[in-house]
Amino acid sequence: MTLNFNGRAFAALLAVTAVLALIATVGAPYPFLRGFVGDAVAVGWAYLLYRSFIRAGVLPLAVAALLSGYAVELGQYLARQSGWTIEQPILRVVFGSVPDWWDVLAYTVGFAVVLLLAGGNARRQRSAAQRDARLQVSLRARR
Repeated sequence: MTLNFNGRAFAALLAVTAVLALIATVGAPYPFLRGFVGDAVAVGWAYLLYRSFIRAGVLPLAVAALLSGYAVELGQYLARQSGWTIEQPILRVVFGSVPDWWDVLAYTVGFAVVLLLAGGNARRQRSAAQRDARLQVSLRARR
């Protein structure tokens, strides 16, 4: 793992941030959209955040994103057990305030989607690189 800036991942991060903002505001009347889908997308957002600044494989970054979601849920549980509350309304929307097993399931679904999408993208990039390498060898052989 090394630190570097990935512009494509950062652009995707900005787009997913806009989607999450829409889910948080417009999705308020739709509990499944705001709760479950929003939490699943949040794992993708965390993955893109890590991917934007850390050069590593898909699996380690996806696991880090999943564990981030689990950590938020654990924090909610511990805060609830200790009687702590988040007074700031924006932070309450971002981090939530009620621990729920459905959130854990949503984070796990988001993790699976990240693996499917990012893993498929990584495979496409590898096969494109292999095609380019074969083309280069073919062009050199013709000279």
